[in-house]
Amino acid sequence: MRLTITRWLGREFVFLTGEAPRCATVRDELQGIVREMEHELNRHGLALGDTVRTRLWATDRASRNEASRERRRIFDGAARSVSSSFIAPDVFSSGARVALDVVALRASPAVGPKDLHEYDPPIVPLRFLRLDSLVFLSGVTSVRATLSEQVHEIVGHITESLRDAGTDWDRVERMSCFLHRSQALTALDGVLRDAVPKAPPLVEYAFVDGYSDEGKLVEIETTARG
Repeated sequence: MRLTITRWLGREFVFLTGEAPRCATVRDELQGIVREMEHELNRHGLALGDTVRTRLWATDRASRNEASRERRRIFDGAARSVSSSFIAPDVFSSGARVALDVVALRASPAVGPKDLHEYDPPIVPLRFLRLDSLVFLSGVTSVRATLSEQVHEIVGHITESLRDAGTDWDRVERMSCFLHRSQALTALDGVLRDAVPKAPPLVEYAFVDGYSDEGKLVEIETTARG
C-alpha cells in the first residue's frame, strides 16, 4: 500500500492506494484492503469517515461488480463518499482481483459533517458531496454511441451537478479523465476543448479497459471549490 500526503487548496489530503490481499472471494479481498487502509488512516489521526473519494480497480467485470456492491456496503453513513470504478488488469502486480484508492480530507476543525447529495432516484455512486468549502463529484459516464457524444453528455451532467452544488466550471480545480484504451488521447483532448466551458488548472488522464457497462468510453471525475 502506498500513502501520499498532499497539501492542496489550503488543505491536507491523504491518498492511499493498494491491491487487496488475495482471498477466497472478491468480497473478502475488498474487506481486507479497507481494513488495512482504515488502520493507516487511524495512524494519521483520520478515519473512514474522512474519506471523500474512492476509486475501485478490478481485473474483470464480475470482480468489479461484486467489489462495487461491497464497497457500497462498507462506505456508508459517515464514510459515504463519491466514487468511480474501472476494469484495468494491467495495474495489478499480485494475484488480487481488486485494488482501491482512498482520498481522505483533513477538514478544518470547525467544519460540520459532509453534505451528501444522492442521485434521484439513488444509485450506487453518490452524485456529489460538499465538505470544507470543496465539492467532489463521482465519476460520470455515458453510453452514447461515440466518444464525442459521451463527453458532451457527461459534461452536461457535471455542469448540472456543479450548479446544484453551488459552484461552476470557473471553480473546478481538477478534472480526472479515465479513457478506454481503444480511444486516442488526442481525440479526447479535442472534444474536451469543445465541450468544457473552462479548462481546469489540472487535467489528468489514465487509460483503462472497462467500466460498469459495455460501450462506455470515458469516465470523468471533478473536484471544485464551493
